[in-house]
Amino acid sequence: MLARHPGQGLHPQQDGCGRIVLFSANSLFWVRPLPEVSTRSRRGARSIPGTRTAYAGSMIRPALLAVSHGTADVDGARAIAGLVERVARALPDVAVHGAFVDVQQPDAASALADIDGPVVIVPLLLSSGFHVHHDLHGVAAARTDAVVADPMGPDPLLADVLATRLDGLDRDGAPVILAVAGSRDERSVPDAEGMASLLRERIDRPVELAYLAARRPDLPTALEGTPDAVVATYLLARGYFFDLAARLSGEHALTPPLLDDLLDDDGIPSALVDLVIGRYLAADSPLS
Repeated sequence: MLARHPGQGLHPQQDGCGRIVLFSANSLFWVRPLPEVSTRSRRGARSIPGTRTAYAGSMIRPALLAVSHGTADVDGARAIAGLVERVARALPDVAVHGAFVDVQQPDAASALADIDGPVVIVPLLLSSGFHVHHDLHGVAAARTDAVVADPMGPDPLLADVLATRLDGLDRDGAPVILAVAGSRDERSVPDAEGMASLLRERIDRPVELAYLAARRPDLPTALEGTPDAVVATYLLARGYFFDLAARLSGEHALTPPLLDDLLDDDGIPSALVDLVIGRYLAADSPLS
């Protein structure tokens, strides 16, 4: 299991298969230094050498498995790891783990198999689609003590973060093209359209939707129809689709992704931490 201790730096490296993994000084990813819970003292928990399991009083909360897509971009991988770490710090009574559906390790199935007891899988994904309904619900289906929370989007908290990113462009009043990754899964469409609606309400400006792959209108077509627009990237972190959005935007102003710890301020917004925790708590009650 990827693990990281607070105060230690994350060091992105590539493994032998070219995948990005995040190394700390002693272990992978992160884990909080909390008291060990042995199999004798708490049902459903186990001691794992080199790790700690969080608990509160006599009741263990379901673990939180935060699953993102995964990226080969070092900056994007580090920013997502930072979000998961912030969530862990905000939930001291919950064992928080990280996993991926592609590119990085551990994969969701392996990470879930390493967790004893109830677990809430929180998709660090911006919409419903194949990864949520097939990959994550698929791995959870084999267990009676695992549930999958809703994906992160659409949500007003994401609209707040997008509005903050747009404020940084200093282009008040300019129409906005909301650039989403795109999916062939039809279930992703209402989520993308819903996010555009929420952003429109939040900033009181024209907002049109454009896709970076799989669907129409694509970003170049949308920009042709709105030549004075700025581009709001509805992407969790840097990676392939952010690079593609930057190329396709040309001379149009482009916001950073939702997570971007290269920024001097608010690179990992508190709103995203709150959103992940909210998804966990909403799905937690059936397991508690």
